[in-house]
Formats: sequence, structure tokens, C-alpha cells
Amino acid sequence: MPWTRVSVSHDIAGVSVALIWQAAGIDRPRVIRVMKITHYLYNAFLVEEGSAKIVIDPGQNLWLFKLKSLIPQSEWPTVTHIAITHGDPDHHWQSDRVAGASGAHVICGTELTRTENGRTLVIDPRGRGLTSWVPFSNLHALDVGESTTLDGVTFEAVRSKHGAIAVPILGFTIRRQPGPDERVGLGSMGFKITIGEKSLLNLGDSLFLPEWEGLAPTVLMLPIGGLGQNTWTMDVDDALKAVTLIGPEMVIPCHYSVPFLWKHEFAVADDLRFKREAERLGVECRILGAGDVLVV
Repeated sequence: MPWTRVSVSHDIAGVSVALIWQAAGIDRPRVIRVMKITHYLYNAFLVEEGSAKIVIDPGQNLWLFKLKSLIPQSEWPTVTHIAITHGDPDHHWQSDRVAGASGAHVICGTELTRTENGRTLVIDPRGRGLTSWVPFSNLHALDVGESTTLDGVTFEAVRSKHGAIAVPILGFTIRRQPGPDERVGLGSMGFKITIGEKSLLNLGDSLFLPEWEGLAPTVLMLPIGGLGQNTWTMDVDDALKAVTLIGPEMVIPCHYSVPFLWKHEFAVADDLRFKREAERLGVECRILGAGDVLVV
């Protein structure tokens, strides 16, 4: 793990502690810089390190019996950065509210935005279809390969491709294919987020893409709940291919076995199999439930 030296200003009997250590040939104490990651189901994460407090995909719980913000409202006022991987409600529904409560930087892909009368607008988090677009303060829209550093945190846009959706309702299956005139998967973009010597890679609801080779983040957040045949996201097999290609130190599976409409679990995936196979590849895997915390 990366270490950082701590500056010490206090004295003992008027003698600088630093001088005492130097005379004794002792290095100053070192502390481990830790990153705290909290998962709130779907692709909702809260990442904290030092003064940075980053929310990824502040969407809505889509279970009919628990329709509320995935990120607890008590966390909103102190958020410093918001990353939005695309415009679906489980990723974007509360983003304007979190931004309004915190004044945080908002980072998204350019295709989640449009320009009207010289202003850059974002698809309305709770709007219907593509009919409504709203302004965000502190907005930073990135295209693939672009990056920006904001208060010590660097965001690099990484290509992501949302899969088609299939929702079974009353014996029928509603299907939608992402595209330029479709709200589903709008603005799909992954982000590599770097804080100090650690980095995170979150790919949203993506299918497998070969251009991720060698991105090698400290922590990879990867969807595994696809239904096969490029539906929704990667499934377990595709996600394992992505782990091999990307080469992270650690992987967190996400966006699987989530509550959706009247179902308590939708997009069910075998996370234990994923963990077992990922660790055979030499990559540490951590399975996080709702509200679980990981310190890196």
C-alpha cells in the first residue's frame, strides 16, 4: 500500500521532535492513506479518502416497496464529487438533488448532455424520455479519453456500452435497445478515478469491450448481472474476461441480484463463482452487500 509522511509541528521541552528523530537516525512515523468504499447496491458507491467524498451513480432503489435514494440523504451535504455513468433511474435519479445539497463537481459523459442557447444541459434525472434537460452547476462533461483533475481527484473517461434491456411483465418481455433516440443507457461512460496513488475503475452497466486492456486500477467495480446475449450488462463469464483484460489489484462485483419493481432479486448472478474464478486469476475479490464498507 502507498505510504505518506506526516509532518510534525509539536516540540518536547522546546526541542523539535523532527530533530530528535534525525539525531537518533529514526524516520518520521508513516501512516497508511486509506480509501473507504461503501456500496449501496446497483452501481451506487460512496468513496472517501482524505477530504474527497465521491458518489458514483446516486440513483433510486427501484423496488416498489422501497422507492428511495440509494445514497443516504445524510451523506449528501458533504459530497465533493458526483460521477454519473449514464441516465437510467437507478444511476441518475437523485444526482441533481445531491449536487444541489452539496455544490459538488458533477462528472458525466458528453452524450448525457446537450447544448441549448450556449448552455450545457443534462438529461432530466426524473424526466420522461428525452423531452426534458436541466442545468447543473459545476458540470464537467467528458468524452472518451478526456480527463479532468478537480480538487486533487482525477477523472478519466473510459468507453462503456450499455446492453439492451429486457423486462418480463405479465408473461410479456419489454425490450429496449440503447441508441441515439432512446433514453435507456443514455450517455454510457466509465470512469477511472485517481486519488493519490490509488485508482478506481467503474464501468457502469457495460458490456465487455476489448479496449479496456491494461487499465490496471487498484479497485475495479464490475457489473456481473447480465442475462446473457448482451442483455443489460456483462454476465459472470464476460466479467471474468474483463478482469483478465483489465488487470486490477482488487475487484468488487456489482449490479446483480438487485431489487427491481416487485421482484426482490433481479439480474441474479453467482457472485461466489465469480469470486472463486477471479481469485484463481490472482485478483482479490470482495463481495459487498447494501451498506457494506471496504477499506483499501
